[in-house]
Amino acid sequence: MGDPKGFMNVERRKGTSRPVSERLRDYNEFENLLPEAELRKQASRCMDCGIPFCHWGCPLNNLIPDFNDRVFRGQINEATEALYATNNFPEFTGRVCPAPCEASCVLNIDNIPVTIKSIERFIADNVDMSVPLVAQVAPVRIEHSIAVIGSGPAGLTAAQQLARLGYSVTVFERDDVLGGLLRYGIPDYKLNKQLIERRVDQMRREGVVFVTNTDVGNSLSGKELLTRFDAIVLTIGARRARDLNVPGRELKGVYLAMDFLKQQNRRNGGLEVTEEPILATQKNVVILGGGDTGADCLGTSLRQGAAFVQQIELLPRPPDTRSANNPWPEWPLIMRTSSSHEEGGTRDFGVMTKEILGENGKVRALSAVRVEMKAGKLQEIPGSDFEIPCDLVLLAMGFVGPENNLIEQLGLERDARGNVATKDSCTSVPNIFAAGDVSRGASLVVWAIAEGRQAAAAADAYISNQKQTSKLSECA
Repeated sequence: MGDPKGFMNVERRKGTSRPVSERLRDYNEFENLLPEAELRKQASRCMDCGIPFCHWGCPLNNLIPDFNDRVFRGQINEATEALYATNNFPEFTGRVCPAPCEASCVLNIDNIPVTIKSIERFIADNVDMSVPLVAQVAPVRIEHSIAVIGSGPAGLTAAQQLARLGYSVTVFERDDVLGGLLRYGIPDYKLNKQLIERRVDQMRREGVVFVTNTDVGNSLSGKELLTRFDAIVLTIGARRARDLNVPGRELKGVYLAMDFLKQQNRRNGGLEVTEEPILATQKNVVILGGGDTGADCLGTSLRQGAAFVQQIELLPRPPDTRSANNPWPEWPLIMRTSSSHEEGGTRDFGVMTKEILGENGKVRALSAVRVEMKAGKLQEIPGSDFEIPCDLVLLAMGFVGPENNLIEQLGLERDARGNVATKDSCTSVPNIFAAGDVSRGASLVVWAIAEGRQAAAAADAYISNQKQTSKLSECA
């Protein structure tokens, strides 16, 4: 590395955020990067480890020491080449990835990892946003067509990889706009949707065809897909939400988190909301689920002007530091405070919902009891029953698997969790491949991009093998 003592001489620094009082008035991104000169110093903290554990932590195997070194030296074009060698959409991961690379950085042994995520975003954003991205058009077209079902990060990645190889690629999306959970699941204040538009525009110029408002498996059957295309890449996600099976679930004022977030993202994009409006304005809001989706509901509720917001979690409060059975470089299972938690609201842990109480058909309170972990099981604490007054309940308890009947139509095998069973992106049907949440289960954007690239490579290998031998590929 350019500065072998950078990690000793340069203190870890991150960018600033807009004041809470300001950012709660809009849905604009609020995180500001450090100036380039300071980011170059931060990049110098990379230690040139003999074994770069950041590679182990990153699902994409990003060339992290390489682009850190180039940023430090001011070689931004070379840093860009190193980053895009493994990551199609660093402007997404640089914003919404939880940075497992930083968790596994050797400097994180002392809780001062290199600011890899900020450096990645700097490289991705170091372009003129008013100028379209350069299209990488394949020099030779391949006379084979591939359908990609779903336009989330896995689908967009697979489509771009295949188009750049020369295939005729058609992406089918059931919603009216593209992006999947990037579009409707992640709030605008975390991910500016213009970044999706820039990528879609680039991909169209690279030859990708996008078809929206098409629910494959319903309006378009799996049988028709197999007739029209030489291969299929399935990236439909795992959007079947975990529901709450307690008395009172049917009351007005109880909604799934994704329905709430989707509506606000549509409003922000100037799109019509045809369903009954779900708004937190001047309401007492309870969010069930302590994960990222719950935090997104918190930040959105605060921006809508909620009177009070409480996020509750069934499991006990995580520890502040790593436990003995959670050593570095594993992902640290510790208490985390997101940007939304910094903005307001309260959190509570070890709370189980027993019933949703109502009045005149509307929710008025949550009946709950405190629980604790004993012998690996959650047990109710006697006499700990209590109520939480509320007007709006948002269910953000995670996802349980794919919801599309296309899986059955295509005759795909499932794994023990109900996801599409795969081996290196190959499914049980030779010319069908799967990537992202549909096969992994609900996970991270960075995993979706990694598996989208893998699925594209598997589809290309299958078709190439078909052309050369007219036999089934190794996926069979």
